Amino acid sequence: MITENLRHRQQRAAEDGAARGFAWSRVIGLPVIAGTMEAVTDAILARAGRAEGGYVCVANVHMLVTARRDPRFRPVVEQAPLVVSDSRPLVWELHRQGLAFAEQLYGPLLMVELCRKAAAEGTPVFFYGGDDEVRDALVSELVRRFPALRIAGAEAAPLLPAEPPLDPALVARIRASGARLVFSALGCPKQEFWMRRHAPELDAVLLGVGQAFNVVAGTLPDAPDWMRARGLGWLYRLAREPRRLWRRYVVTNSLFLGYLARERLSARFRRAAG
Repeated sequence: MITENLRHRQQRAAEDGAARGFAWSRVIGLPVIAGTMEAVTDAILARAGRAEGGYVCVANVHMLVTARRDPRFRPVVEQAPLVVSDSRPLVWELHRQGLAFAEQLYGPLLMVELCRKAAAEGTPVFFYGGDDEVRDALVSELVRRFPALRIAGAEAAPLLPAEPPLDPALVARIRASGARLVFSALGCPKQEFWMRRHAPELDAVLLGVGQAFNVVAGTLPDAPDWMRARGLGWLYRLAREPRRLWRRYVVTNSLFLGYLARERLSARFRRAAG
């Protein structure tokens, strides 16, 4: 259940965002922000500048369906101060709801744009996840793009359980680094569980960005722009790793469509009854 304190925090986030051109909505019953890349990145950096902490869920179909099905994971998404729309199907649904300004905030592009603005503002950033090779390639690429970027730290992650426990030593290192943005790339839902557990101990804003480290570092090929624009990024990834991903995409996408259809039908019945 959402507490009054959580409602207050989300209301404040909504008010902060409204002044910058974004709004809260719901997709298959989960909270999602409709907004532009500029508005959302400004809001995230504003939280970082105020040292408010908290965490950002970069939501796609898989995340929302997982939250809908898993009672342990759902509160992680429900209680996030910010949940942004990473995938095209979420944006299409937000458009259908009348939120025409909503943009797809694709994880790798969101991370790069935040790093660009962080470099301009002098905001220190921290990276956690991936292996040593990916970490080094990511840092090199970001420094190449943004020489002024203040990288407070970058650590490869050890093998962690599905719901990582609090790591006091890591918390101490992040605090000592002075980071105000922490990007985590542990994969969903592990990174979201990690963020929820660590966010109360940190002033920095935590963002779960999944495969963004690999994509930006150049160690993982990305779907072409035309495929992502048509909501086919998942198909590109499925074609590259069919054995690992077929069940996730076939089952998850089908469930997402089913949840949407059920909600629209319920809404139609409510309107007819009213």
